[in-house]
Amino acid sequence: NDALRPWVHCILLSPVQVANNMMDMDQDPRKRLCFADGRRKVDYVLVYHYRKRSSVRGSPSQHRLSIISNGSYPLGVEEKDQEGRKDEPAEVVVDVGPPDPADGEKIMIREEFEGNLKDAGLEIEHDKENKAHGHAFIRLHAPWQVLSREAEFLKIKVPTKKLREEKGLAATMNEVWRKLNQPFQPKVPHQENLGNSRMSHCYFWPFCRYNIKSKDTFFDNATRSRIVSLYCFAHESALFFCLTGITTLIANGVYDSAFPLHDVSFFFLLLHDEWARYGAFYKYQPVDLIRKYFGEKIGLYFAWLGVYTQLLIPASVVGIIVFFYGWATVETNIPSQEMCDEDQNFTMCPLCDRACDYWHLSTACGTARASHLFDNPATVFFAIFMSLWAAMFLEHWKRRQISLNYSWDLTGMEEEEVHSHTYIVTLCYSLLTSVCLDSCTGHEKLTWRDRLPGYLINISSILFMFGVTCSAVFSVIIYRITISALMAMSSDPEVKSNVRVTVTATAVIINLVVILILDEIYGMVAAWLTELEIPKTETNFEERLILKAFLLKFMNAYAPIFYVAFFKGRFAGRPGDYVYVFNDYRMEECAPGGCLIELCIQLSIIMLGKQLIQNNVFEIGIPKLKKLCRTLKDKERAPKEIVEQPGRRQQWHLDYDLEPFDGLTPEYMEMIIQFGFVSLFVASFPLAPLFALLNNVIEIRLDAKKFVTELRRPDAIRAKDIGIWYNILSGLGKFSVIINAFVISFTSDFIPRLVYQYMYSETGTMHGFINHTLSYFNVSNFKPGTVPSISSLGKDITFCRYKDYREPPWSTEPYQFSKQYWSVLAARLGFVILFQNLVITMSMLVAWVIPDVPKNISEKLKKEKTLLVDVFLNEEKEKLQLIQSLFSRDLTQEQQEELKVSDQTSLPLQQTQPGQLPPTSSPAPRTRPRAASFSQFTRQMSMSPRSDITQHTAV
Repeated sequence: NDALRPWVHCILLSPVQVANNMMDMDQDPRKRLCFADGRRKVDYVLVYHYRKRSSVRGSPSQHRLSIISNGSYPLGVEEKDQEGRKDEPAEVVVDVGPPDPADGEKIMIREEFEGNLKDAGLEIEHDKENKAHGHAFIRLHAPWQVLSREAEFLKIKVPTKKLREEKGLAATMNEVWRKLNQPFQPKVPHQENLGNSRMSHCYFWPFCRYNIKSKDTFFDNATRSRIVSLYCFAHESALFFCLTGITTLIANGVYDSAFPLHDVSFFFLLLHDEWARYGAFYKYQPVDLIRKYFGEKIGLYFAWLGVYTQLLIPASVVGIIVFFYGWATVETNIPSQEMCDEDQNFTMCPLCDRACDYWHLSTACGTARASHLFDNPATVFFAIFMSLWAAMFLEHWKRRQISLNYSWDLTGMEEEEVHSHTYIVTLCYSLLTSVCLDSCTGHEKLTWRDRLPGYLINISSILFMFGVTCSAVFSVIIYRITISALMAMSSDPEVKSNVRVTVTATAVIINLVVILILDEIYGMVAAWLTELEIPKTETNFEERLILKAFLLKFMNAYAPIFYVAFFKGRFAGRPGDYVYVFNDYRMEECAPGGCLIELCIQLSIIMLGKQLIQNNVFEIGIPKLKKLCRTLKDKERAPKEIVEQPGRRQQWHLDYDLEPFDGLTPEYMEMIIQFGFVSLFVASFPLAPLFALLNNVIEIRLDAKKFVTELRRPDAIRAKDIGIWYNILSGLGKFSVIINAFVISFTSDFIPRLVYQYMYSETGTMHGFINHTLSYFNVSNFKPGTVPSISSLGKDITFCRYKDYREPPWSTEPYQFSKQYWSVLAARLGFVILFQNLVITMSMLVAWVIPDVPKNISEKLKKEKTLLVDVFLNEEKEKLQLIQSLFSRDLTQEQQEELKVSDQTSLPLQQTQPGQLPPTSSPAPRTRPRAASFSQFTRQMSMSPRSDITQHTAV
């Protein structure tokens, strides 16, 4: 126990309600959650695969169990063999099936691990191995002595005093708001308001094992399993000469898995009916109940997801308004009318060499009208609104997180530092080869030589993965170019007319498939690279894994979108001087209506496809497929002659059949990538918040159903925030300002329209804008072999038009950038600077105006501090009064003794002459009484008349 205690001393367990837990009031009649005696609860389960063994007599030197990792035999086995040789041949245990030299070592490690758990005070129940081989379950139970000891040591807190209820106008407004929200609240007892649980109206006081009315129901099952898991995650192994835990033992195959049991009780049924059900999509989430059952870390995730989904509602409403504004003004948009006007007769240059013909701009009327739906003045307002929305979302979540920290008693929590599995394995290997000690602290550590190879492999692998992503994007570009050229050579007029639509749609689908495949690969690569870094703690391991996975998946998801937004058509060249790929294919150009409509198509298909496929295939189909494969594998490994009866299956058997919990990183990652779709390129797709909202409404219930019915119950882990994910969200919010500024400036035609209207338009309107953006090209300047072979528009074409700001062929500097180009470029750069500074300033103003700590929480914290100070002052006052009473009693006794002595003295003290010594019978001068020590105070406390005041506060 002393070896385990340093590992868990900084973890604060969650506060629990003092009232009887409803989980324990609805016990299963079959007592599937208890030991065989039906009384002791199963707090934790360990599972391992065993092979039944038989006894074979022979020489011990021929039947060694195994050797430990340093190459020597176990001492206990060696001594036993030497003693056994004198009498008779030793009885050695061997395998029935194929021999596995590591089985003996695993058995020894399991025995040592379970022995340490017993020494710590836990109670263990084993399964009987009644088959040739199979899975054995070890049930762990923490008795009251262990729970109370760890609760005091970990400073678990319980509510002791209820705060005064609010009165006045605030209370009236809260009551009205509570009644309005009543239809949307889950039907959970003691949860009238989602934001304020009952525990948020109470003062918390450190746990004390006295005055507990019901020891069996005081700790809920989540708290019990958390205490037991602390012992399982800290284990000092004599075989490995270092600290290991259940995670390391599972990774080494000593155990198959370890998990707490699902508590199929009243709370579980509430979660299933009021949360993990699609019919409850319109209700708030019972976050307090989620936290009580799954722990603070999972509770914070669903609370964050709920806040994010709620704030998507106003963003969706504004996005719909912007979209309908573009739809309502498309008929009055002058540039679209000019592009659709056949009388303008803009003859455009061919889109490819030889096979493509000249074409009229009016044939792209549909693209121009569709582009106006997303490229209108309202999109600029929407981009500014979404940047401020991101800042408000982060501030709102910060306030919500602080409220949850207070109501869940996480304000004073300290993060625990648990060594990661990779660090432990590497450290054990270093200790077995060469021990490296820190001269200052005397603890083992890993040097830079141990970490340098991992860092080098990390950097090179990440750069290689970036190259793979860029290669995938470039491959799709080559596909678009070649398919466009091949379809342009077709003799079918329908195929020629649908070239751009067909190529764009198929290319986006290919991009989507590549993104989904690389996402899975990058997840595994990120985990492997993180293990090579050898992070010291689990927190560092998780943060580095999240950062690598985010960088790789962010690059993978947004690389095609970045290409369309900022690179497509920028390096295509001009007629007569095009840029070629492989000397045969021209670089692709944007559509006549601009690249913004293609960016919208790319973003919408990738966003919707990624969400639908990941939700329906990856999150539902793959776990069911894994479960089926694991069931079939277990049936093949189990003997056919022994079949376990379904009626005898206990809860631990049912939970083991569920999918193991792999952490919250995939869930967070999916939402963070979605947040990027919503915030980064929202200027090109105003309906992105709406589709994100619809997806999240389903995602919440899908995740809830998965946690309740598809996954094993995860360990209840305490956490006071969402960790590095908040920093990633904050970075994406700031990055979105820059991206939206460049999208509006360089991808859309918003800046060119403003420049034309206020600088070059003679009437101050948009009439003539299309003609202003098209440059002239003399067809005689085409390179040989690039002129259209067959032209249906006639042979009298002298000039064709193309979209760019260049000098005409009759100028002194033909085909060079014109003054309009530099004016537009300067306006674009100026808009980027203005937009960034304006939006960032407004975001900082929003963050400054909105306080991080809600007013009611700050008032409660002040009241708690005042109450705590009053309690300490009262205790000190009682101690002082008790000490004074002890002094006065001692002083009275001394005075009485002095009077008795003075009566017996024949010579009074007043008659003593100066210089004469007092008689030997006189008492010695009275010494100054010393202050009573704390030990005296505690020993004599029972003698004090006010000792009843110092009793423990009743909880």
